[in-house]
Formats: sequence, structure tokens, C-alpha cells
Amino acid sequence: MYVKICGLRTPESARHAVRAGADAIGVVMSPRSPRHATPEQARVVLAAARSARADVDTVLVVNRMAAAEAAALARDLGFDVLQLHGRYRAADVRAAQELIPRVWRATSLTDDPALTAGAYGEERLLVDGAEPGSGSTWDLSQLDPARLGTDWLLAGGLSPENVAEAIAAVRPGGVDVSSGVESAPGEKDLERITRFIAAARQGLAPTT
Repeated sequence: MYVKICGLRTPESARHAVRAGADAIGVVMSPRSPRHATPEQARVVLAAARSARADVDTVLVVNRMAAAEAAALARDLGFDVLQLHGRYRAADVRAAQELIPRVWRATSLTDDPALTAGAYGEERLLVDGAEPGSGSTWDLSQLDPARLGTDWLLAGGLSPENVAEAIAAVRPGGVDVSSGVESAPGEKDLERITRFIAAARQGLAPTT
């Protein structure tokens, strides 16, 4: 089970997430988000994550920035992956891939009811709830795992308390969490990160 811990802003939380077994860490650069990181914070988080384990995937998450601009930023800061979150289109994914090959697409059934992993040429699809970052749970029965395939991540309202059940219900290739491992908006709780990763490993989907 592939596990991404997102919204990290401190070296302590990044090192802890990686040492606890996270496959990927995410840094959000969106001024409207309580998890918004500056370029300097991003550099520190990346260095801390890689000092804990060199092969961890580092992901820059944006949701309003132009795709090409975001890709240039991800490349220049040294991220492995750019995650375009929201109402981006296939042309945006292609534009980003000219600068950084690994591009993920994150959206919801509200914005894209006919979701199919890889439809825009993205490396991975992340399926979120209608209110990203809110911690609100949503109706997973709306998902069609057969159409989504295996190379997609589930997000939205996940927590240490419900992630194993969610994995068993829809069998994603991985999971992504941010608010579900926080003590307050933007403040990561290290113990909850540990518990989330352990609970996700109890899920039934294959490792990717």
C-alpha cells in the first residue's frame, strides 16, 4: 500500500513521516491553504525527507497555479513529482510534463464524474472529496474501482481511525492524508502520522 503524507512544512514532520514508512511526502504551495509552504520551507522539507530515506517521492501540490509555472517551480526546487490538484485539463498535464516528467492529477467526482486513471496522461490519479483539505469524509460508494484501475490514490477525510476500512472498501493503489494527521489546521501530529501509516498497511490493496 503506497502512502503519501501531505501538507508538510517542517523538517521534523518530514523526517518522521519518512521514517514511519511513508512512500511519498507532499508540500502544498497555495496561499489560500493553511498548509501553504514558502519555497524556503519546501527546500528544508525536501532535504529532511531525503536525509531520512533517499528514495522517498517528493511531491509539490498546487491547485490554482498555471501548470507550466508550477512545473518550473517543482523542477527548480528539486521535487520528483508535480501534483495538479483541481480543474486542470489534459493540456495542462502535457504542458507540465515538458518540464517535469512525473505529473499526478488530483480531482473529485464532483469536478470529473467519469474519472479514469491515466485519462489525461498523468502518472497517477488522486481521487479526493469535493472539499479538499477540509477533512470531510465522502461517499466512497460513488467510486467505480474497476474503471479506475489500480494506479490511483484515495484521499479526502481519511484518518488513522478509518483508513483501513476505506482501503478494504474500494481497493486503491494508495492513500493520501493531510488534515487527518493534524492537531490543528496545518499542524502535523507525529503520533497520528505513525498510526495512519500503520493502519494503511493493514489494508487489502497491493503495494505499488
